[in-house]
Amino acid sequence: MDPHKTLEQVATGRWRLAIGLSLAMMAAYFSFILLVAYGKPFLGRVIVPGLSVGILLGVLVIVLAWVLTWIYIRWANSHYDASLRRLRS
Repeated sequence: MDPHKTLEQVATGRWRLAIGLSLAMMAAYFSFILLVAYGKPFLGRVIVPGLSVGILLGVLVIVLAWVLTWIYIRWANSHYDASLRRLRS
C-alpha cells in the first residue's frame, strides 16, 4: 500500500469496493427474481427429494450476501482502517 495516500484516495477506494460489491449483490438478487418470474419450470426441478433448484438458489443468494459482507469487513479492517490510522498520525 502507498503510505502517502490522501483522504480522497482512501475514500475513493472504499467507494469503489462498496459499489462493486453492491452491484454483485444486485446482479445475483435480480437474476434470482427474474428466474422466479420467468423460469418457474427450471426452479421447480427437484435435485433431491425436498430440495429444488429454486430453494438451493435462494439459499445461495443469502449466502452470497454474507460472503460479500465478509469481504467488505475484511477489506475495511485490513486496508481502510490502516489507511485512516496513517492519515491521522
